[in-house]
Amino acid sequence: MNGTLPDHLIIAPILIPFVAGALMLFYDDRARAARLVISLISTVSLLIVAGMLLAQSEGSNNTGGNDVGVYLLGNWPPPFTIVLVLDRLSALMLLLTACLALPALLFASAGWDRQGQHFHSLFQFLLMGLNGAFLTGDLFNLFVFFEVLLAASYGLLLHGSGRARVRSGLHYIAVNLVASLFFLVGVSLIYGVTGTLNMADLALKLSVLPVEDRPLVLAAGAILGVVFAVKAGMWPLSFWLPGAYMSAAAPVGAMFAVMTKVGLYVILRLSTLLFGADATVAAGFGAYAVLLGGLATMFYGMIGLMAAQGLPRVASFSVLISAGTILSAVGLGVFSGPQMYASALYYMMASTLAASALFLISELMEREQGAIATILAVTADAYGFGDQDPEDEPDQAEGGLFLTATHTILALSFAVITLILAGMPPLAGFLGKVGLITGALAGPASQPVPPLVWAYIALLILSGFATLVVLVRIGIHTFWAPMEEIAPRIRVAELVPIVMLIGFALLLTVEARPVMRYLGQTGAMLENPGIYIHAVTAEKPSTGIPLSETGNGRASAGGVTQ
Repeated sequence: MNGTLPDHLIIAPILIPFVAGALMLFYDDRARAARLVISLISTVSLLIVAGMLLAQSEGSNNTGGNDVGVYLLGNWPPPFTIVLVLDRLSALMLLLTACLALPALLFASAGWDRQGQHFHSLFQFLLMGLNGAFLTGDLFNLFVFFEVLLAASYGLLLHGSGRARVRSGLHYIAVNLVASLFFLVGVSLIYGVTGTLNMADLALKLSVLPVEDRPLVLAAGAILGVVFAVKAGMWPLSFWLPGAYMSAAAPVGAMFAVMTKVGLYVILRLSTLLFGADATVAAGFGAYAVLLGGLATMFYGMIGLMAAQGLPRVASFSVLISAGTILSAVGLGVFSGPQMYASALYYMMASTLAASALFLISELMEREQGAIATILAVTADAYGFGDQDPEDEPDQAEGGLFLTATHTILALSFAVITLILAGMPPLAGFLGKVGLITGALAGPASQPVPPLVWAYIALLILSGFATLVVLVRIGIHTFWAPMEEIAPRIRVAELVPIVMLIGFALLLTVEARPVMRYLGQTGAMLENPGIYIHAVTAEKPSTGIPLSETGNGRASAGGVTQ
């Protein structure tokens, strides 16, 4: 089936935010309402499209659920075309991004989007870069989409100004510019040796690579590995992350929770596609480095979490713990099989949703702490207090019922977030950790469990315990302390996004069986890269006038096969 609307949905996650972001650049600061409406329509559309693409990626019974959608931009044949590839893993990442984007945007609509003129455009360009990175089947275009999302993230990180944001933003920009330079070096080496950057074609070329060319390819792979380790926040390349994430505005930090997952996604994609168990160039290349780096990241995140002052910094280190947990699982998955990949993806979804909600709720909780907010929170101007008439502020007597209900919702939400991040039963964080421990121990019964596996399990448990202690301490200090005479104003638009994110996480718990079934099949596809490779390399341009015969040099419509 070629050229139909459902097929062209593969490019929609890139086109929708691109068009919306470009359109909003024509609106000045007086058209705030119009920009918000356009941004909301775009983000809701992305959520709908991501759900449709996830259903499309499940395929049919005739294909065993292993359908891979391939979209040829310009209608050129692979590997010459710019190709977008939709499989189970990329569809999952698209849906996770959309599930984070809508609550973050709703939270920003309560006031944060008015701190800068181009917030909504930058937000949409960030979504474009994220979705493009998940869909692209080409290393160079992966670099392009990385730069798009990084350029947008630079502006979003500096959104609202302030000394802390500028200082952290400069560190963030410098580190990522250096990483981008190394990205180009690695890509250039691979292209110089193999003559291709299409991931599927590259996997075929590596399988027949001459022995004398292998050192250069492995060197390029190591360079790219360092780049993606920076993006994923692997220790010791993660020194920039806590300060940057802590300094960002709350809705920006909520979106940044998925930024590290882009690096994790690429590491998982390339390690299984190019250097998996069936690869002849170097089976399992870099697996031990990823495993050891993940363990070190978990330990660093745990120590930083216990020493953190302020809830935003706690949220930043919880992102590092999540990244280290998944990195270690990817390293173990090369040897343990699909179950480890499935459990890692399930834990990734739960921890990312919870961390995003923690960034949002941290701002509201710091308002609840009154004078302590001068130590833990951003300035009062960021909350718009300067725009309020003191006589209009509700006091404890006038708004007692509303304030009590708000206080209760915040407390319950914080309790659920704590249980998920700490991996306590019966929520999704616990199910994910149980799956990770089971997958790590699923080795041959005749062989003893390797010490690195025991180290991973120990850190998995200890990091959860540390998270529980730190967050419970903060919760007691916030919700059991005497309330101020004048309670801070919390809008409904700030509570709803937190409830939405928690609702998504609870849905993961309730629907754990079908979700794990989907993720199990995703892990099986990662273990069998031939499905991905065959789908891309066997794709043919759609019938019609070939590009070379159009006479005007313009490409025809993209071709798609499901």
